[in-house]
Amino acid sequence: MTPLQPKTIDSVWQRVSTVPTFRSMRHANYRLFFFGQIFSLIGSWMQSIAMSWLVYQLTYSSVWLGTIGFLTSIPSLFLSIFAGALADRMSKRKLIIIMQTAALVQALALGLLVFTDLVTITVVAFFGLTLGVINAFDIPSRQSFIIDLVGKEDLPNAIGLNSATFNAARIVGPAIGGLVIGVIGVGWCFTLNAVSFVAVLYALVRMNVHEPPPSAEAQGSVLDALKDSVAYIRSDVSLTALMILVGVVTTFGWSYSVLLPIFADQVLNIGAVGLGRLYMATGIGAFISAITVASVSHRIPSRYFIYIGIGVFSVSIIGFGISTNPLASMLCLVGVGMGLVACFATANATLQGRAPDALRGRVMGLYSLVFQGMMPIGSLIAGFVAKGIGVRWTVAIGGVICGLAATAVFAVRKRQRATGAGTG
Repeated sequence: MTPLQPKTIDSVWQRVSTVPTFRSMRHANYRLFFFGQIFSLIGSWMQSIAMSWLVYQLTYSSVWLGTIGFLTSIPSLFLSIFAGALADRMSKRKLIIIMQTAALVQALALGLLVFTDLVTITVVAFFGLTLGVINAFDIPSRQSFIIDLVGKEDLPNAIGLNSATFNAARIVGPAIGGLVIGVIGVGWCFTLNAVSFVAVLYALVRMNVHEPPPSAEAQGSVLDALKDSVAYIRSDVSLTALMILVGVVTTFGWSYSVLLPIFADQVLNIGAVGLGRLYMATGIGAFISAITVASVSHRIPSRYFIYIGIGVFSVSIIGFGISTNPLASMLCLVGVGMGLVACFATANATLQGRAPDALRGRVMGLYSLVFQGMMPIGSLIAGFVAKGIGVRWTVAIGGVICGLAATAVFAVRKRQRATGAGTG
């Protein structure tokens, strides 16, 4: 069989890109980025379930689960603005390569410590904090890099496809991770994750991408970067409302994820393999939602995705908190995944699409501060509240808070649109 030539492959992808769902695939650099991420993200989700299960096996404590979630996310609260400013000052591709290499080393080291029986909860806490620092620098640069691969026209579609990739990995990764933990041990999840980073590093090295030169405005201090990004968000009331909603959902809703090992073990009695299925159910819903966003985001106003997404998430997460049936719980988590992606992917695309080129890294740094930085606070709150009132009530109450916040913001924005105040 004659191998396909590069021109033939390009023509195939050009035909594929005529389908609205896949129109970003016409960009060769984005294709490299897209396929390079697939293996890496599967590995990352394997590590995520392995980390949760390892913490639970070491401590059997909701407080420790919340604490590790806090340590993994807290660096974003302090470093995201600096990371966003750095992304505006240097090559985003080089910065991503550095961070992905660091994540590879981190995963490999943690796997070796598990294999040699040297791992303790203190060690896991240290590695959780280390991973948080890496992610704090990686996420703003990776998110603001996408527009350099596809341009503004295809940005919502590219972010939708990215989210689809992320959540397809969320389906496959935890399922594989649960099996790996059950059959050959938790250490292999970390090791396989380390290997998976090779794919995305190869893709980044192969890219031939033009990045705009840093602007003079990006050379100020971190405080200046914070002021610039906050001033931009405050200049548009719709973006301010968007940030508030993202912060509330991240703090009081998304923090349910740190309690999943307790649901798997004590509420649903389904063990490590079942924990993988819970992650997988969320991923299925998220994947469906991501494909929908990628396909129709150019035809439907973004605010509909955001409010409907939060509504679906709130109802589903309340149902998950109430349920004690494994099948019903997994069906609820499908809705949770759908709602989260509809909200977060649309929020991401809205912010990137509106932000000026020279300010994009700093705006995404502020978004990461809210999106990732509020997660540790939510995780810590969830861990301690769950100790007092139980995991089921903790999760259900978080869903109620998210629903009430979305309803209040929707009412205020509807009134402002009726009077012509604000945009979007």
